[in-house]
Amino acid sequence: MQQEFKPFEEKGIEINKQYKSFDSLVIKKPFDKKETDAYTKCRIVLMNGLENASNITLHEMARQTTDYNIKKALSMIRRSEQQQQVAINWLNPADQTVLETTITFEQVAVDLTANVARNEPNLEAKKVYDFGLLEDFDHLLRYSYLLKMLEGGEATILLQGKTELKDGRPTWDEHRHPYDTMMQHYQRTDGIKTKLNALTVTAAEQQTMLYYREHGNAYKDNLARQLYAEIAEIEEQHVTQYECLFDASWTPLERLCLIQVNEAYNYFSCMQTETDDRIRKIWEEFYYMELEHLRIAGDLLKNMEGNDIHSLIPYTISPLIVFEPNKEYINQVIRETVNWRPYDMRFVNRDQLPSDWASFAYEEQVRGSGFPSQIITDRAKREWKMAA
Repeated sequence: MQQEFKPFEEKGIEINKQYKSFDSLVIKKPFDKKETDAYTKCRIVLMNGLENASNITLHEMARQTTDYNIKKALSMIRRSEQQQQVAINWLNPADQTVLETTITFEQVAVDLTANVARNEPNLEAKKVYDFGLLEDFDHLLRYSYLLKMLEGGEATILLQGKTELKDGRPTWDEHRHPYDTMMQHYQRTDGIKTKLNALTVTAAEQQTMLYYREHGNAYKDNLARQLYAEIAEIEEQHVTQYECLFDASWTPLERLCLIQVNEAYNYFSCMQTETDDRIRKIWEEFYYMELEHLRIAGDLLKNMEGNDIHSLIPYTISPLIVFEPNKEYINQVIRETVNWRPYDMRFVNRDQLPSDWASFAYEEQVRGSGFPSQIITDRAKREWKMAA
């Protein structure tokens, strides 16, 4: 596997040649949910999330400028990325249930965040990733109970032994006052890996939040609907804490360059690690598309702001984003951080929190007759003798 990404060494596909007909855009053969490697599914989920995040952000950028040269460039990039997103998302098969997809979403959250945390040079940002990691790890367990309860499915089969099922920070102990989701941002002087990590994880978590909001109503079972509502809210907390890491002093065009290089970086990472040759070709094609998007963004930056893209983005970026088992690392994080709680934009042990910590009152406010995650766990212990 090539370990370094060099975004300026290769030429991309010309933008006008990137647009596809619908019969070529929609892949005729989605993946086989029983046979496809779990990490191939994870890469599909991740890249779908990155494309969605980019499309939303570029639309917002267009609404905040009156310069039609910028608007035109954004519209060209967006159209290509909209088609990329459709091609990726339509790889999912029609016979895959919402809960089966959910298990993959949480496997992405666990092993992506673990990989990012292990390779994060900013120690304060690493703490934020480690903190969120344990919560997604716990969500995976709670959804596995729901999968068993509603569909008789086994999450361990879907995970293929790559990711464990065990307690993290209990889901019902994750509800926090909005102020307690605030974090300190990185500095402009931090390295490119810190910047790309924040973009990647935020996009992935945003997609998860939106998926749970939009699909939790797919079930008739009221407890299932409540669990999706509960975890969707915690995912919103995650989006907040990760986006707080961004340095808001970036200009819109600087941010555009970072978004485009991050997409290329992630496609390159997928391309280097993909085991399915058919899907690897998709990652490779989209990688070369993103190199062109990066070139367009760099030209805008130079022409509109007089800034050289090389002042933002180095010629070499490493390490890559890799989906791989992180069991030992996660168990270490559980031992060291399970009692962490956020207070005043830092983490302290639970026993160090003041009695008036805002999240204590918030937790009581949203508890109602009981947290769905805890009710499902109690039922799993009682009815299926499942460890929890």
